[in-house]
Amino acid sequence: MSSVLTDLFPHPIVQAPMAGGVSVPQLAAAVSDAGGLGFLAAGYKTADGMYQEIKQLRGLTSRPFGVNLFLPQPETADPAAVDVYAHQLAGEASWYETELGDPESGRDDGYDAKLAVLLDNPVPVVSFHFGVPAREVIDSLHRVGTLTFVTATTAEEARAVERAGADVVIAQGVEAGGHQGTHRDIPETDGGGVGLLSLVAQVRESVGIPIVAAGGIMRGGQIAAVRAAGASAAQLGTAFVAAHESGAHALHKQALTNPLFARTELTRAFTGRPARALVNRFLREHGPYAPAAYPEVHHLTAPLRKAAAKAGDAQGLALWAGQGHRMARELPAGQLVEVLVAELAAARTALSAGGAR
Repeated sequence: MSSVLTDLFPHPIVQAPMAGGVSVPQLAAAVSDAGGLGFLAAGYKTADGMYQEIKQLRGLTSRPFGVNLFLPQPETADPAAVDVYAHQLAGEASWYETELGDPESGRDDGYDAKLAVLLDNPVPVVSFHFGVPAREVIDSLHRVGTLTFVTATTAEEARAVERAGADVVIAQGVEAGGHQGTHRDIPETDGGGVGLLSLVAQVRESVGIPIVAAGGIMRGGQIAAVRAAGASAAQLGTAFVAAHESGAHALHKQALTNPLFARTELTRAFTGRPARALVNRFLREHGPYAPAAYPEVHHLTAPLRKAAAKAGDAQGLALWAGQGHRMARELPAGQLVEVLVAELAAARTALSAGGAR
């Protein structure tokens, strides 16, 4: 593992920052204490809400951790398309006895305010999703001692990350659960993402900075595979959704291995941006008609998802999951890190002996 990373965490395991309440301080602390890198997700929180979680996490662990930010998105949505989708969702609002959200509730996710907090109260790592931060933002974080990670879904995006001065690129394969971290949202490319092993190899030949591989990784043997392909570490999200400390709704945890939810699909149904989720009723009925409109659709559907959770209806939830979801293990997060490390060691031994299991 790159020395940039080994100084932060001894095991090549990063817990993905999962917005929406999954990546709570207890989860991040357990992963960091076990020798991985825990992450908080600042997405959809206020700047003060993020700060309070950072304070809580610092009270739980003395180990390094990271905080993830969403980049502000350009205004590209067609208001008429959003209105049509809202009309289509009227039946959902009636069913769940709630109102649709206001699609104009804000589009920058409090980015500047959150950056100000992170510059005044530096954390070891800040990562970015949905684009590349300005060079001056990365430089300002470096000045306060913070390392920067940025997601890329293609080799071209990875080169942009390196040019901006980031320390690490997160190579996110199409297998990954949750939002694809594409730098631009181009509907014509929906479903055309690159698989993780191919992506890591392409990125390795394109940039000189360390790579963290993300997408469908659930076992230590897969960590060994992406490291062999050129990554320094692996980022796991779905694997930690089922962890005891995870803040995911119980229905979400159960759905990962429930035969009723047999597969995942990239969809715009819940947020207006491509994100991989377990296929449920809401996704099937609304996914084909959801416009390219993020964060407008996210705001629009937020009350529906909240009402579905309150009603105990998994068919109305955004069940974010990667393609390896059926391999989820319900363990304490620290124990899961230990199991992954043991599996990684076994895979290395098998490879050095001339064959893999």
